[in-house]
Amino acid sequence: MASYELARVEGAEREIVDSFLREAPIRLSALASALGLRVISAKLPKGISGEIRPDPETRSGFSIRVNMGDPARRQRFTVAHEIGHYLLHRDEIGDGITDDVLYRSTLSDSREAQANRLAADLLMPPQLVSHWTEKARNLQGDNFVSFLSDKFNVSAAAMKIRLGID
Repeated sequence: MASYELARVEGAEREIVDSFLREAPIRLSALASALGLRVISAKLPKGISGEIRPDPETRSGFSIRVNMGDPARRQRFTVAHEIGHYLLHRDEIGDGITDDVLYRSTLSDSREAQANRLAADLLMPPQLVSHWTEKARNLQGDNFVSFLSDKFNVSAAAMKIRLGID
C-alpha cells in the first residue's frame, strides 16, 4: 500500500507522478524534469547527499543538486527524497534544504521521514513491487532481493525495507 505522503500529492502533479510509476526502474530524472525540476550532479561537501534550492531558471522554481561522489543508487534515493521535499514541503524550502548522509536537515525529523516515505514510493511503487515479487517468487533469499533491487535500481537495504525483510 502506498504511503499517506503519496496520497497527499494531488492534481496535475499527481497525474505526472502516476504516469512515471508504471514501469521499473522508475525514470527519476525524467520525473523531476516533468515536474519542472532540474537535477544537477555536483561536488558537494563530504557528508552532504543532496539539496533542493530555489532556481528561477526552472519552471518549478527549484533545482536539486546531488552529490556526484555517492554511489548511483544512493544518488537515486537522494533525488527521490528531494522530489519528496518539493511535493510535500515546497512552502518550507525557503533558501534551500540541504540533507546530510542520514537525510537530516534543518526541517523536523517528521518532515524528513515524510520525504523518505514518499521517496520509497517513487522508487519502489507498491503495485510494481507486488507485480515483480510475484514474477520472482521462484528465486530464493538473497537472489530474490538482488533481483528486485536490480529491477528497481535501488539498494538491497532499501528493497529489504520495502519488503519488510529484516
